Amino acid sequence: MESRNINTTSLLRGIDWPTVVLYTILVLCGVVSIYAASYDFDNASIFSFEEFSGKQLRWIGLAFLAGAMILLIDFRIYEAYAYPIYAAIVILLIVTIFIAPDINGSRSWLVLGPMSLQPAEFGKFATALALAKLFSTYNFNLNAKPSNYFKALLIIFLPICLILAQKETGSALAYLALFFVLYREGMSGLVLTAALATVVFFVTTVKYTESMLLGIPVGEAAVFMMIEAGIVAMLAIYCKAHTGARNVLIWFTGTGIIAWILSLCGIELPGMPFFLATIGIALIYMLILALRVPPRNLLVTVGAAILAIGFLFSVNKVFNDVLQPHQQQRIKVSLGIEEDLRGAGYNVNQSKIAIGSGGTFGKGFLNGTQTKLKYVPEQHTDFIFCTIGEEEGFMGSALVLLLFLTLILRIITIAERQPTTFGRVYAYCVASYLIFHLAINVGMVIGLCPVIGIPLPFFSYGGSSLWGFTFLLFILIRIDASRREHLSY
Repeated sequence: MESRNINTTSLLRGIDWPTVVLYTILVLCGVVSIYAASYDFDNASIFSFEEFSGKQLRWIGLAFLAGAMILLIDFRIYEAYAYPIYAAIVILLIVTIFIAPDINGSRSWLVLGPMSLQPAEFGKFATALALAKLFSTYNFNLNAKPSNYFKALLIIFLPICLILAQKETGSALAYLALFFVLYREGMSGLVLTAALATVVFFVTTVKYTESMLLGIPVGEAAVFMMIEAGIVAMLAIYCKAHTGARNVLIWFTGTGIIAWILSLCGIELPGMPFFLATIGIALIYMLILALRVPPRNLLVTVGAAILAIGFLFSVNKVFNDVLQPHQQQRIKVSLGIEEDLRGAGYNVNQSKIAIGSGGTFGKGFLNGTQTKLKYVPEQHTDFIFCTIGEEEGFMGSALVLLLFLTLILRIITIAERQPTTFGRVYAYCVASYLIFHLAINVGMVIGLCPVIGIPLPFFSYGGSSLWGFTFLLFILIRIDASRREHLSY
């Protein structure tokens, strides 16, 4: 009995209480925001189970209970059973594809009597545990051999593929946040640079299609120029081949000036062959250069350029033939190609009106006209942030973002003080999920990102999202609470 009391006392002392307090503040602010978002003049009390806020309070009560149970479990269980937990969730995701009812074109919700649960939300903590377990394997190093990358990517992409099969794109994309964890654990910065370039190339190609340059859309010409700039930058920075970078820069600049002069004279070169020939000759020069200097980085640069050109050719194919019409429409509206204020752009336009009308200090609690008149659909779920912006204004919105920033920085602090690789990697997984959800949800609500159905953690109505993030956070708190005990094993 005395030993159990000592262990309990040690656990209570080890719990990171600032994180628990931040979690509590966020979920309670979420309840208030849900009540405000769903309020009309006939509403009952915020505690009524007939209201979304009352239902969310029930989810919160169960979440606190689950959090307490998680803290009582031995911290070693999470590492020992990481793979079985992951396997169980993967099986659940597979089963969901076949037994879940079709809800708005998605088969991602399991209906269990009076409640519905979304397994994809619980897959987040399971994937984080499995990834942390992989990195904590004896002598595991991400860059030691290619198979290590394959193992890490398999853990990340398996749930992504299964969730995409459920036609739940937003939830699947959230798992891509784990690439930040791979970067923290040694993945080359080239991968993140490539990911950023992919987004920029896609947006540029899709957005600028009407104006023409050298007989091809301006967007495609701009991407070719960015590929040329990327080749020069990689030669100078990544390959340290400064002479080669200078020569290639002179070649690209010279051919560009010649093409411009010819266009002034009424002679317009065919754009696609011109850019392909220009880049192709530069790549041949680089392959020759690789015979005289260490070739590895030069070959990576050549391969990156070829992949970038291949991606450029695939953009229109993917956009027109792979994406669904409603997804195409959302992207067009988000990029400003089309307005469609009565269709795909309606939610975002009304959300921006609501946030803008809030001004500096907001209209006051329960006084938001956009909210009360139900102009913004789904405003108690994915668009909850617009209610905060309208009723609490810029100051209230900034305060909410500051709370999230504080929580994320606290989690990063917890990550860096972990004595084990397992604890550190898991903590960074939690931080990455939160950063991704926060950035995409807020960006979606203010019109910077396409609408893809990403909830705001702890604020958006729903038990699955709340429980999923509660499991994520409290497992981390439990692992961190016993960080001193790790030193004894």
